[in-house]
Amino acid sequence: MPRNIKVLIVDDSAIVRKVFKEQLSKQHGIEVIGTAPDPYVARDKIVKLKPDVITLDIEMPRMDGITFLKKLMKYYPLPVIIVSSLTSKGSELALEAISIGALEVISKPCEAYSVGDMSIQLAEKIRAVYGARPIGRKLGGQKKISDKVMNSGALAATTNKIVAIGASTGGTEAIRKVVTRLPGNFPGTLVVQHMPARFTTSFAQRLNEQCVMDVREAKNGDTITNGLILIAPGNYHMLLKRSGAVYFVEIKNGPLVHYQRPAADILFKSTARYAGANAMGIILTGMGKDGAEGLLEMKKAGAVNIAQDETSCVVFGMPKEAINIGAVDYISDVDAIAGKAVSILEAG
Repeated sequence: MPRNIKVLIVDDSAIVRKVFKEQLSKQHGIEVIGTAPDPYVARDKIVKLKPDVITLDIEMPRMDGITFLKKLMKYYPLPVIIVSSLTSKGSELALEAISIGALEVISKPCEAYSVGDMSIQLAEKIRAVYGARPIGRKLGGQKKISDKVMNSGALAATTNKIVAIGASTGGTEAIRKVVTRLPGNFPGTLVVQHMPARFTTSFAQRLNEQCVMDVREAKNGDTITNGLILIAPGNYHMLLKRSGAVYFVEIKNGPLVHYQRPAADILFKSTARYAGANAMGIILTGMGKDGAEGLLEMKKAGAVNIAQDETSCVVFGMPKEAINIGAVDYISDVDAIAGKAVSILEAG
């Protein structure tokens, strides 16, 4: 039988440590082997207990989580899930942690997330990052990187096209690699990244600093136009809608789908319904099945779909599921997806 995934919880809050330990102990295949109130205690327990995964608070006394994470990635790299408060500062720190090498982020239990939902999502994230190799990545940057953008003069006529992207574990970097290479006249693009509420606001702002296209967190009723990327807000599903020739998005609550909200399947299925053959679907790194069924519906409706290849994925779950059920037309390295998308759309 496969052994349990060994987890170390690092958080200065005794309540959070207690809740996480109690809830995770109910999850099959996961064993909390220890807790630590600060990075100094965590350092000793990592050496002694050899955890498979660490959950890490980033706002702690004595040594902050970012400083500790940098040391950890340098000397003892492990899969790390960041635990952050739902604040602007917490969101920025979480994205910085991901740029250093953390693989996932989850919010501390609060009114927006019941303890039950949180424990299920945390368990799923632990399973997702288990065995993944942490890689330091660069999310920051204040300059739009137009020198890396795909040039296209043939996209101006694609006013009725829609591109839908779904991603999870490792997706923040994969999305960045795709969208920062897209030209300013690329069709309106909708993005679902499994991420908690408020974190998507900071994520959209960071991408907007790097992209030629405009990037923002979606609001209910936003019209979709060429040159615009809309990021689904954390804890809300995003659907494509259409009124005459105008595409717009609906932002709504609803049950978790594949343990996620927002869910890629919700976006993809609505895109299949309202855009049909005018759509393109892109599925990127992530654990689980989210997006596969919706992508298949898109293909049946005439859309062209691209999946990230296994080599460039942090977790090859979502793309693999989509490929296995025949929902994908092209499989591509993440660095080549933007070019592939532009060439397909140019060909009409």
